[in-house]
Amino acid sequence: MNRIAAIVAGALVAFMVASSMLFILDQRQFAVVYSLGEIKEVVTEPGLKFKMPPPLQNVVFLDRRVQTLDSPESRPIFTAEKKSLVIDWLVKWRVAEPRQFIRNNGANMRNVENRLSPVVQAAFNEEVTKRTVLAVLATEREKVMNDVRARLVDEAKQFGIEILDVRIKRVDFAANITDSVYNRMKSERLRVANEARSTGGAEGEKVRADADRQREVIVAEAYRDAQKIKGEGDARASAIYAESFGRDPQFAQFYRSLEAYRNTFRNKSDVMVLDPNSDFFKAMRGAGANAAPAPAPRK
Repeated sequence: MNRIAAIVAGALVAFMVASSMLFILDQRQFAVVYSLGEIKEVVTEPGLKFKMPPPLQNVVFLDRRVQTLDSPESRPIFTAEKKSLVIDWLVKWRVAEPRQFIRNNGANMRNVENRLSPVVQAAFNEEVTKRTVLAVLATEREKVMNDVRARLVDEAKQFGIEILDVRIKRVDFAANITDSVYNRMKSERLRVANEARSTGGAEGEKVRADADRQREVIVAEAYRDAQKIKGEGDARASAIYAESFGRDPQFAQFYRSLEAYRNTFRNKSDVMVLDPNSDFFKAMRGAGANAAPAPAPRK
């Protein structure tokens, strides 16, 4: 039994030693083999690999995929016009020289990002301070990103990395400037609105004055034409009346009496106190009315 246990223990030790001499390298990684604290070899080809058992040799893996570094905080940058801008950026990078990377940053990817962020921010400061707000926002935005990338290429070599791309995500004014810019824009819009209202009011007064003038002219012309027509009508009516009186004066007198009666007794509530023998009722009395005896005088 002791012999079997010894064999099992020996086999287990041999398995553990053999397993410590093997490692599998993924295609998304680099393998850095250390030998007594020094970098012995960098393995780049994926597959099953061999090494000496610890502590003679150890393996550290590095991610070889493209990494993204975002701006850790928004710091204001002054333009050539002394305007304060806040720029959010990102940088695409990857490990290019594993030996150099480990010598300068160790095996932790966060170390290189903490060291690279100030370098990127300084590059943006250098490029933005040479340009105006309009250039950074529109006309030279692409050039700013390319120039920053060119500045980072040499800086990145000491970190053992490669800079693939630099992008500006957002450009905005600093918080203390945003309010003043907004207020200035608001004042400008109010000025334009007031100017438009004033221009509209002046045009409205002009249109109303012209309309009033045209109305007065039209009313005056209409009144003139109406008076002319009325005068012609009155003249024609007078001519007809005169002609009628000339042909039959008695009938004309009778007709005019009837018109007087019609106008006098138009309302039933009217009350008139007249002598029945007055000339006003002459047409009603007829021919025999003149023969009627006069009323007896009151005693």
